Amino acid sequence: MNADKFCLIAAGLFFLCGLLTGAWKFFCIMAADEGTAPVYVDIAHRAALMYAFACILVREFVPYSPLGPTGTLVAVAVPIAFFASAVVSYIVHGWLRDTENQLRRPFRLGRFTLRPAIVWSAMIALILGEVGGFAVLLAGAIGG
Repeated sequence: MNADKFCLIAAGLFFLCGLLTGAWKFFCIMAADEGTAPVYVDIAHRAALMYAFACILVREFVPYSPLGPTGTLVAVAVPIAFFASAVVSYIVHGWLRDTENQLRRPFRLGRFTLRPAIVWSAMIALILGEVGGFAVLLAGAIGG
């Protein structure tokens, strides 16, 4: 699979996820006395929609990549994998209803408490992966 198709398929999957989490959000709102969905159900819905369009934006930079086909695929796959991991974490927190802020100490995941080093490491990897992958493509657009 090439980078262009990877971005397109990822965009479609994120958009579908956004539609499905939107339905989930609606049913939560209708079932709640206060008429609101759990915080992370709402975040998962909005993030999935946002990442769908982010994948289309990344796809627009693929032709300018200074890397070969395999390198370009890696450059788009890394940020998109981190987009997906974020949405999955939001869905898990929405399902568990375990927090309104996943980055508030103590770091909760259901009945478990995560060590700060795990959360920090995951966030640093996410930042480096998303920014680094896109920066390669942007550099190609600027230089090309």
